[in-house]
Amino acid sequence: MSRPLVMGILNVTPDSFSDGGALFSASSLNLDALCRVAETMVVAGASFLDIGGESTRPGALAVSEQEEMDRVLGAITCVKSRFDVEISLDSSSPNVMLAGAAAGVGLINDVRALGRDGAVEAAAKTGLPICLMHMQGDPLTMQQGPKYVDVVSEVTEFLEQRAAICSAAGIPRERLIFDPGFGFGKSPEHNFSLLKRLPEVAALGQPVLVGLSRKSMIASVIDRDTTQRMPASLALAVLAMTGGAHILRVHDVVETLDAVAMMTAFAEASL
Repeated sequence: MSRPLVMGILNVTPDSFSDGGALFSASSLNLDALCRVAETMVVAGASFLDIGGESTRPGALAVSEQEEMDRVLGAITCVKSRFDVEISLDSSSPNVMLAGAAAGVGLINDVRALGRDGAVEAAAKTGLPICLMHMQGDPLTMQQGPKYVDVVSEVTEFLEQRAAICSAAGIPRERLIFDPGFGFGKSPEHNFSLLKRLPEVAALGQPVLVGLSRKSMIASVIDRDTTQRMPASLALAVLAMTGGAHILRVHDVVETLDAVAMMTAFAEASL
């Protein structure tokens, strides 16, 4: 990873916080819309497309494993058949992970850090890289007064504990990516502290994935709805890059790649 990679978000859900329903209505996947969005991201240069079938926005209810599988497998098949791009599967469900691996995904991205029953074993069977994310609580309740003594220390300790559990299950550390979990059981103050001290997460030695795109921490500073948060999201992406982020999970792929190009040119310029 000589330069940060960009991961485009493809939520095939009716209720995700920013783009819920854009690609999946209450009953069916919109394949035409999916392919249009995917093509824009791939042509721009996205390294991954992250496909998720269960919303993890604050207050979100869990969906059944079968419903999640029905949502994501069609999207994975469609993207794999049309585009040469790595697919990341945003899932915490063991059987969805196994089915996704069989369908050709290249990365498991789990906001619950393989915390569901059977998830560690399923992830080990896939042989795929795994992104472990920190979350305090669960999506339904995580934003109801999150508390930390030291958010960065607690996040890094959690990630190391989950890495040890993965190692014991046969998942080598070189297959692990860490995500500090911006917006998942964290107040705006926690999020900004975590961003400011992101080098401490990077110092753990694993590639770091960050998801800051359109998050509510932006609205805590400026009054913008989700459709108006791209400039602020780009600013956060640049700050994350300076803090050592390796993968940027974003909605606005084209614009983020422009920011990556400028940061890379700046870093490579001679004095």
